[in-house]
Amino acid sequence: MWRQAIAALALIGAVGAALALDYRSVEVPAAILYDSPSQKGKKLYLIRAQTPVEVVVRVEGWFKVRDAEGSMAWIEAQALGERRTLMVIAQLAEIRQFPKPDAPVVGELDKWVLVDFLEAATPGWVKVRHRDGVTGYVRSTQVWGL
Repeated sequence: MWRQAIAALALIGAVGAALALDYRSVEVPAAILYDSPSQKGKKLYLIRAQTPVEVVVRVEGWFKVRDAEGSMAWIEAQALGERRTLMVIAQLAEIRQFPKPDAPVVGELDKWVLVDFLEAATPGWVKVRHRDGVTGYVRSTQVWGL
């Protein structure tokens, strides 16, 4: 019975690792998103530099990605980098000095603003840096790309 329980826990751990989300950011000034993994596919739209996307499928030279609005499309793998950015999805997100709701506010971010992901903080918070240099913590529910 113990062996079955240990095996079940190992399986759950393996499934959890397999389901780990892979977020990347667009590295080129603008990238074309296609309906299929080919430059001959239908061009759907452009995505700007630093925009985070979730990699859903990998095919040689191509990634099928999901954006912050849930749209899925194909992008050439070379257009994405390892750098992590986050996109504000709340109407207004406050950057706080510490990962606490009563910490001093050091900046405000409007919806769709991009910030650099620095590190995960205490549960519910993430450390970010805005392009103007402001660094602090935002609620993880206010950004997309984690």
